[in-house]
Amino acid sequence: MLYLWIFLIIVGLVLLVKGADFFVDGAAGVAEKCRVSPLVIGLTVVAFGTSMPELAVSATSAATGSADLSIGNVVGSNIANILLILGVSALICKLPVRRSSLVLDIPVLLLASVLLVALGVWGNTLEWWDGLIFLAVFAVYMFILLRGARKGTAEPAPEQEKVPRTRLGIWYAARKQRTWFLLAITVVGLGMVVGGGTLLVEGAKYVARAAGMSERVIGLTVVAVGTSLPELVTSVVAAAKKQTDIAVGNIIGSNIFNILFIAGISSLIAPLEFRMTDNLIDALVALAAALLLYFLAMFDGHRLGRAAGVVFLLGYAAYYVYLFLPA
Repeated sequence: MLYLWIFLIIVGLVLLVKGADFFVDGAAGVAEKCRVSPLVIGLTVVAFGTSMPELAVSATSAATGSADLSIGNVVGSNIANILLILGVSALICKLPVRRSSLVLDIPVLLLASVLLVALGVWGNTLEWWDGLIFLAVFAVYMFILLRGARKGTAEPAPEQEKVPRTRLGIWYAARKQRTWFLLAITVVGLGMVVGGGTLLVEGAKYVARAAGMSERVIGLTVVAVGTSLPELVTSVVAAAKKQTDIAVGNIIGSNIFNILFIAGISSLIAPLEFRMTDNLIDALVALAAALLLYFLAMFDGHRLGRAAGVVFLLGYAAYYVYLFLPA
């Protein structure tokens, strides 16, 4: 049985990587066809798609009475998204942060992070009315974002793609010019990413239990990082393909979606206990990560370079040291 799960982990990894390849190609192509900024596509379609595992885990946890896992999943994923995923992506290539993100998107993420801390501390529980507040803020943000979705200025021309040499490559390149095919590979790619991530997480949980790891350690490591795997692979692949707007937009959009939509929906399903010991510290770390993102982007010429990537990864390593100290 152990070998079967190891095999499924490998299959999941292949699905993740290849699915992210399709997903990024499709999303970038759809943005170009619809004349919508790749950043907006990253903030919406890509971000929401890669956040489906978090939505499934948090909503199911709330419905089954595991409220602690629901909040922990949202906050832990947000920390991993900025410190781990943007850290790795920034090491691959410099990530420009557009002015619109500094004016609208990151401030909304900061507002959402502050709201999570404030409403959690206020009553030690996120009730249904707190969920309505989250969802109302999310609706206003989406209205503002989508109202300005059309490109107002010309985008830089994408880098010249390599000329395909195989019959399959030529066929794929020809089909990529058609909108229906771009939509199809976007959906198929997302399905592969989510399915591959699920296989990888379930396999890793089984192997971790077989190795004698506790449920607490598994939850803090395998589940938290595992539900962020779609964001990780999608952003890394986007960075490697120089689709930096999708890489950055994916993370910012996912984090906004995690708090305002996922925590909002979860607290409508059932009250979420906000523990002042663990949840508050983790939520403050997520807020600090968002602040770090804002200031590093502001003071480094509106971009995240390798130095920022190293700072993010060191911060994530320090957070993991904190997690394992009590254990």
